[in-house]
Amino acid sequence: MSSQPARPEQVRHHDHGMWLVRFTSRVLVVCPRCGGRALVVPLPGLASPKYFSELLYLPRRLSCAGCGAVAEWTAEQRGNGLVGAVVGGTEDPFFRRPLWLQTHCAGRILWAYDEEHVDALAAYVGARLRERHASPTMSMFARLPAWMKSAHHRDQVLAGLSTLRALARRSAPADRSDTAHERGDRPRHYGSILFRGGSY
Repeated sequence: MSSQPARPEQVRHHDHGMWLVRFTSRVLVVCPRCGGRALVVPLPGLASPKYFSELLYLPRRLSCAGCGAVAEWTAEQRGNGLVGAVVGGTEDPFFRRPLWLQTHCAGRILWAYDEEHVDALAAYVGARLRERHASPTMSMFARLPAWMKSAHHRDQVLAGLSTLRALARRSAPADRSDTAHERGDRPRHYGSILFRGGSY
């Protein structure tokens, strides 16, 4: 009988092509009025989208529980179509407010939209084995920057994600991260247009 200790099971991550847009149903941002944590969500009363890509066009509401600020966003209309928001970068895709969840990490800025996004990133970064089951064209994980995917930075990125998770539980202006400010790093618009057949 072998006396060698059992090897710990390796954590495996399966990438089925999850899009970043999936995490835009709930985005934590810096309130434009008080600087505390505000929430961006689809307007209430809308039907649930059939496809995640529809989240780029749904009308949105920004609300702050701290000061009562409220704002609304609707997609730009172009002819008979709606121009979709563009995801990515440290601003929210709709109101262009700085994301609440930002922190310094490995000499860069680590960000996320909400706690679910943080958890998804942590599952990927913490995995020793990563398997891809879909085309990398729109996959969030395939499009992550190399420094986040590097085993050399794994511990730093996981620590940064823990910081973001803690930030998500705070809401006062004084809790705002020193990285959560306008940075002008919005991605280039790629011209997605939805030709409407529904109510929005």
